[in-house]
Amino acid sequence: MNEHTLSMRLERVAANVPMGARLADIGSDHGYLPVALMRRGVIEAAVAGEVAITPFQAAERTVRENGLEQHVTVRLADGLAAIKPADAITAISVCGMGGETIRDILDSGQAYLSGRERLILQPNGGEQPLRHWLMQNGYTILSEELLRENRFYYEIIVAERATPVSYSAEQLYFGPVQMQARSPLFLAKWQRMLRQKQKTLASFERARQAVPEDKAQEIAQQARWITELLN
Repeated sequence: MNEHTLSMRLERVAANVPMGARLADIGSDHGYLPVALMRRGVIEAAVAGEVAITPFQAAERTVRENGLEQHVTVRLADGLAAIKPADAITAISVCGMGGETIRDILDSGQAYLSGRERLILQPNGGEQPLRHWLMQNGYTILSEELLRENRFYYEIIVAERATPVSYSAEQLYFGPVQMQARSPLFLAKWQRMLRQKQKTLASFERARQAVPEDKAQEIAQQARWITELLN
């Protein structure tokens, strides 16, 4: 993967960045996403934010090698602190981290949000707490996409501030848009998850005392939801 050839996952993230956007890519790693979008003429400008020095330097190198220093600013900063008011950011992408980590980045960085940005989020697991944060903070989930790459399932969640919306516990768990669409990949994912939950519950049965009751109940509840979904 490089700035010419994005991974399938980043291609699907890229597809959700609006034409003419000013993008902040948080946890940009090598800066491939903003550089690819700039080269394609999709975005007007970008900020690539990195908290660790090695990927920060890698992103600087990618920008420099593509001659895009005037258009893509690389900043060493924690989360949304990479964004400055003068950037006039209209889209924010946060990819390849756990959903709880993305939620914490958004939560601790609220001072840097105008509330008018499109959020394009690609969590590696932990989608439920991330959706819960979006709902609590007045975001509507516009689209959700599920894809499979290198044997793993990945979700892309696109959200914008809009009229407050209330999602049910099941919608937060499965994804409100995906529950409606019920794609073959979505059903395959949850069939696999159901088998995992059933195995976990069986191992709990054998362990008995070792497992906290609330943990066992939570997994049993999830298994019921998945069974109902698949029926």
